[in-house]
Amino acid sequence: MEALDIISYFLLLGLLLVSVKVVTTSNVIHAAISLVFTLAITAATFLLLSAEFVALVIVLVYIGAVIVLFLFGIMITRAPLGQNAELDNDKNKSLALVVSLSIFVIFSYVMFNTFDSQIIVTTGTSTELLGEILLSRFVFPFEVVSFVLLAALIGGITLARQDNALVDENQI
Repeated sequence: MEALDIISYFLLLGLLLVSVKVVTTSNVIHAAISLVFTLAITAATFLLLSAEFVALVIVLVYIGAVIVLFLFGIMITRAPLGQNAELDNDKNKSLALVVSLSIFVIFSYVMFNTFDSQIIVTTGTSTELLGEILLSRFVFPFEVVSFVLLAALIGGITLARQDNALVDENQI
């Protein structure tokens, strides 16, 4: 067993523990922070697989943008920060556990039988090829996505300012 295998097992164990924390905690802020750690460990796993571009996209897009917008949304809506009995749904937890474990078993079976101990040898990374495709053939959709993200950010700021203006007027 190589050192890379041991690191991979520790990363996957950490990923499993933190991802369980994301779905089991009743505190929204703790769930968001656990999601950040889940995405960071996923990016580290992609780095071990020599997929640098995917790891950077996870860090920049998901951790950098989506989580910030998620936390921003929590602050705007004034979501309850403590445990809330109304949001706890005990009757469906067993069904959710059965469904998620069955999906895990099916995916694990497919992955173990698909790759069947094959060694995949790559010569370098495909980041350059992916960059050429994104900035030549798919440049228009790439820019459209950036404008959609910009519009979401501007909309969030606008909602926050309106909410703050209403709070200031009520305090006067």
